[in-house]
Amino acid sequence: MTYQLYYSPAACSLAVHIVLEELGQAFDLQLVTNTREAGYLALNSKGRVPVLMIPGERQPLTELPVILTYLARRHPEAGLLPDDALAEARCHEWLAWLAGWVHGMAFGALWRPERFVSDPQVHAMIQANGKALILDSFLSIEERLAAQDSSPAPGFTLVDPFLLVLYAWGERINLPMAKDYPAWASRTQTTLARPAVVRALNREGIHLELAATPHRPA
Repeated sequence: MTYQLYYSPAACSLAVHIVLEELGQAFDLQLVTNTREAGYLALNSKGRVPVLMIPGERQPLTELPVILTYLARRHPEAGLLPDDALAEARCHEWLAWLAGWVHGMAFGALWRPERFVSDPQVHAMIQANGKALILDSFLSIEERLAAQDSSPAPGFTLVDPFLLVLYAWGERINLPMAKDYPAWASRTQTTLARPAVVRALNREGIHLELAATPHRPA
């Protein structure tokens, strides 16, 4: 029995792909090129990636923080969540903020303004606000990573793959990531050195200097 990950290249599903590589568990990748296609909507009516199919389970698992947490708890030997309850809670705190605010609100407004308002005449204003939210959030990420008591738990945790995705998205929108966010850049370089991360990037055809790709995250 094998996990099945429904993903789009360079989307937030990359974080799950990296974790599956880290776990060393058998899994198949199912490429999703259109999250609004009827067949995919039958699998996940929310029309988003990632989706994880779990061996022996008929119901798919959705939502990035949930999937990451499930995999970390299901395979504790990988050490992707701390044993200490408060340290684990801090990881979930990071995930909730990154997924709900930085990804959902800030990048959502920049790349998908139609999710907020259908009127195209105000999309440019929504996108400008999204860019401002990204800059504010990225500054907060940098400050938190630079302050050890605000960082995720020491070592590689389930937060780091998502931080890598967001860093790559910053490069994609032409932010000077290494210059403006040195603590984040340092953590990213450590993440990029992991063999599991290299395998995931290679399988998705992502070349990180961090290079932009023409595909927009779903």
